[in-house]
Amino acid sequence: MTFGRREFLKGSAALGGAALAGGFTCIEIADAAPIEVPTIDKLTMRVLVDSSHDQFLRPAEVQGVKHLPPGSGRGPDYRLTLHNQWGLSLFLDSVRGDDAKTIMLDFGYTPEALFNNIDLLKVDIKRIGALIVSHGHYDHFGGLAGFLNKYRSALPADLKLYAGGEDNFCHRFTGSANQLLDFGVLDRRDLVAHKVTTVLAENPTVVSGHAFTTGKIARRSVERVLPNTQVKFEIKDGLGCDASHYTAAELQGKVVPDEHIHEHATCFNIKDKGLVVISSCGHAGIVNSVLQAQEVSGIKKVHAIVGGFHLGPAPPDYLKSIVAEIRKLEPDVVIPMHCSGGNFVREVQAQMPGNVLPSTTGSQFTFGA
Repeated sequence: MTFGRREFLKGSAALGGAALAGGFTCIEIADAAPIEVPTIDKLTMRVLVDSSHDQFLRPAEVQGVKHLPPGSGRGPDYRLTLHNQWGLSLFLDSVRGDDAKTIMLDFGYTPEALFNNIDLLKVDIKRIGALIVSHGHYDHFGGLAGFLNKYRSALPADLKLYAGGEDNFCHRFTGSANQLLDFGVLDRRDLVAHKVTTVLAENPTVVSGHAFTTGKIARRSVERVLPNTQVKFEIKDGLGCDASHYTAAELQGKVVPDEHIHEHATCFNIKDKGLVVISSCGHAGIVNSVLQAQEVSGIKKVHAIVGGFHLGPAPPDYLKSIVAEIRKLEPDVVIPMHCSGGNFVREVQAQMPGNVLPSTTGSQFTFGA
């Protein structure tokens, strides 16, 4: 499948025209030229939303990566506590010399949980310079519209949201083809209303001068997309995704199995440490995601593999083989979150016992100096 600027603009002419008529450019296409990967000194990652909270976790350090857990997760009022939900949101602070940048990656399932945790963790939203959405699943963008409603005025006027490509805006469903349940759609009309520029980053893209995205992830390992959602390729009145470059069945408006064509990973290159690869869900394969990061950056050393790896539904033999492939990548540390699965955690602890750090809602991880 190929995707070009001409096809996108054709499928989204009404939306783009409306935005331009209002004097606001809502769409950018990431350049296809090779990127120059930035090197940073330090990355601090705060887990705003994840699927669970463990108040008994203690501070730890593995292979130079420091973990500061949130303890009880309660505020000064004992009735207030961190909220967990099936979803993920990460607050990423990076430093290079005197230059500090902040990126927000994904937004959890609901704005209510996100707001609650932002307040309890005392996160300074005003530091955010860019937003990234990893893929088009509601548990990763569900809190976005509410987040913009509440905080847009505190964010930069030229705020950009980096999406992996047009597929991120497709309408998705759960269940079988015979009994589909709505799973939502990322509505770019909300982004236009809040004057957020969408960058379609099908190609690798540098974000805020500190991070980079992998672009479209090549399927080159033994991994396969495990059971998840169904997807419909169409756009009506600005809602949905352009289908002009997909298959005949998709062009007919049929609902088809979801291949997460434009899911991308967010990465940092830490000075003297190597790559931190953040795979929010890893439907394209966590090994594939790391290999893609290595290829586009030209950097082989992997310091950390972080995030959701979507291996919860993996059968034992498949899971064992994938952890073996992760081990071959020789990461200093693996930090499972969200959809990685308890089965994955047990297997990676068995195969790589000295390279695993636990995570919980409210965790803070520090990479580098």
